[in-house]
Amino acid sequence: MSDDSTTQRLLFPGIFCKPVVAQFDQREGSSDGGALLLKAADRRYGLVDGLAACLRDERQAGKVDHSLRELVGQRVFSIACGYPDANDSARLCGDPIHKLLLDRDPIEGRDLASQPTLSRFENGVGVKELYRSGEFLAESVIRRHARRLRHRTDRVTIDLDPTDDPTHGAQQLSFFNGHYDTWCYLPMMGFVSFNDEAEQYLCAAVLRPGNVTAAVGAVAMLRRLVGMIRHHIPGVRIRVRLDGGFAHPAVLEFLDAQPKLEYVVAMAKNAVLKRVAETGMRRARQLSQRSGDNPRFVITNMKQSPQWIYEHVYCQRGDVENRIKELHDLEIDRTSCTSFWANQFRVLLTAAAYVLMQELRLRAAGTACARAQVAMLRERLLKLGARVLVSVRRVVVHLPASFPFLPAFRCVALALGSATG
Repeated sequence: MSDDSTTQRLLFPGIFCKPVVAQFDQREGSSDGGALLLKAADRRYGLVDGLAACLRDERQAGKVDHSLRELVGQRVFSIACGYPDANDSARLCGDPIHKLLLDRDPIEGRDLASQPTLSRFENGVGVKELYRSGEFLAESVIRRHARRLRHRTDRVTIDLDPTDDPTHGAQQLSFFNGHYDTWCYLPMMGFVSFNDEAEQYLCAAVLRPGNVTAAVGAVAMLRRLVGMIRHHIPGVRIRVRLDGGFAHPAVLEFLDAQPKLEYVVAMAKNAVLKRVAETGMRRARQLSQRSGDNPRFVITNMKQSPQWIYEHVYCQRGDVENRIKELHDLEIDRTSCTSFWANQFRVLLTAAAYVLMQELRLRAAGTACARAQVAMLRERLLKLGARVLVSVRRVVVHLPASFPFLPAFRCVALALGSATG
């Protein structure tokens, strides 16, 4: 940190009963003391080690200061803590908590990677490595929850949804999208949920050019997810829910060909469908107190009544929109690299950070953080002022005694393997 007193000291005269000086000189301090929970959550998944193992290191060994594992971990943990840009490393590279997360001595250990190192790292990942990384992320999530639920999984539901990722530069494969009225990428997210649980767990995140239709890549993603689910949870019933953008012949043919798979796919209204539905619409108009038609159509192989399928199956996929909003809170749309594949890697790193945040929320069940959005979860559990002291035998992280969400923090920590004492 700079020793410039104009940036390291602030004076507040005439505000309090005594002059107050704010001095930024606490080298053992961190504003991310709660990020210890991220390290504990990663032990459940092994995301950092696994993603690093998917990458090839072609650097000269004698010139390497930061391993691939450290670079992956630095980015994933930083993104989860609210630092999506590699430029943030200029201030974070000496943070004792962030060094501790990467198994370095928090005080005496070498600083973490700089922005140029991280940028070279992001731009050096190849297509095959990205494919392996995406498969590893999906398999890790499905395997994790298969073990969590053991033999108590009757149904796994897959939801796919695209989202817009506006671009503001010369990024490769950025195109104008008329639906979103902007130049953008159009990433597709895949989620899985289990039985009747409310949480939809992110398991796939694929960046796509901005001019593709919603269904592009959907069959490939569904094929991989269905295969992984059947491998880790044999015999389970699978349900797929998709919005109208996925009502494409190739998608429907794939779904029809799968055994023990239910699907509900929305379809945009057209003249033929409206003509077929006219009898039902006349009856609906008589029962309705509101004016204006709003017919909804879904394609399904389920046998229950149309009302039950729409209200109790299809409408539940609406919560995916909240998950995607959370991903935007983690700035999954910070795809500012020129290279398309570097931006895909950033999307995967953000997805990994989100998976860890979902694990924290899962472990906060029964507390004030049980249904908190990711941004609120970060504020309540991770953003803790901390002082780090290192002795010969241990590292002590001093956290505030007046912390209002201590019960939730303690609950999550214990669920992730910590002990009292």
